[in-house]
Amino acid sequence: MAMYCIGDVQGCDAALAQLTQRIDFSPSRDTLYLLGDLVNRGPDSAGVLRRMMGYGASARCLLGNHDLHLLAVAHGVRKPGRHDTLDDLLTAPDRPALLDWLRQQRMAMLERVGNSDLLMVHAGVLPAWTATKTIALAAEVEAVLRSDDVGSFFQAMYGNAPNAWSDDLVGIERLRVIVNTLTRMRFCTPEGAMEFASSGGADQAPVGYLPWYTAPGRQTADVTVAFGHWSTLGWLGRPDVLALDTGCVWGGCLSALRVEPGTADGAPWRTELLQVHCEQSQKPGE
Repeated sequence: MAMYCIGDVQGCDAALAQLTQRIDFSPSRDTLYLLGDLVNRGPDSAGVLRRMMGYGASARCLLGNHDLHLLAVAHGVRKPGRHDTLDDLLTAPDRPALLDWLRQQRMAMLERVGNSDLLMVHAGVLPAWTATKTIALAAEVEAVLRSDDVGSFFQAMYGNAPNAWSDDLVGIERLRVIVNTLTRMRFCTPEGAMEFASSGGADQAPVGYLPWYTAPGRQTADVTVAFGHWSTLGWLGRPDVLALDTGCVWGGCLSALRVEPGTADGAPWRTELLQVHCEQSQKPGE
C-alpha cells in the first residue's frame, strides 16, 4: 500500500489521469491525498470530482480556496470570476451529487506514517497552532460546511479581518480566520498576523512578513506539514515542510509525492517525487 500527496489539480483532469498512470495507482492498494484546489481554472473540474468520487475511500481530499469559491457560487452567494472555468460543473446533470460530495471533504488531515506525523493543509498553519489544534479548528469549519446553514456561512466567509488568531474569537470571525489560514495564507508576521495581497515566491515577502513556515517558534515544527496553494514557491522538500503546488494549471507540472515509512536507522519516512507535465490552461497575470 502506498500513500501519495498530490498538489493543486485545479480542474486539469487529463493531467490527473496521466499522473495516476505514472504512479501506477490502484484504488484497492493505494491512497491519494489531494491537497486542495481540485477545481477551477483548468478545463474539466467536473471530471476531477467524478474521478475522486469514483475512487471512494482511496481518495481523501482537502478543500482549497477555489473549492470553497465553487461552493459559494453554487449557493448563489458569489458570482463566477472572469477567469473561472466552472460552467461544466455548474451545468452538469450530476451537479447536486458533485457539490454534496465536495462539501463533505476535509479542511485539514493528520496521518501517522511509521513513527512520524504528517499534517496536510491547503495553504498553511499559523505559528501558534499545534497539529492537534489545527485539526480541531478545521473540524469547526467542516461541521458548518456539512450543515443546513452553509449558505449563511458563505455569505459571511469572505474578508481579510481579523487577520490574526485569538482563542477569544467566536462566530463568523473565528471561522473566517480558520478558513483564511488553511486556504489563503502565504505570508505572516512572526507573531502570526496574515497578509493576503502578495502571491510571489518565498523571497518576495512584504516588509515585516515572512513565509508562514519560517515563523520562529512555529508549533507545528515537530511534524511535517504538506501543503499546496503556492505555485510561485514550487516544489519544496524539507524535513518539516513539503510544498506540492507546482503550477499545473499554468503549464507547469502536477506532482505526487509517494510517502512510505522510513527505515529504523534513518529518516522517519522515504519519499519519491513523481510528476507529469501539464498543458497550460491559464497565463500568469491573466
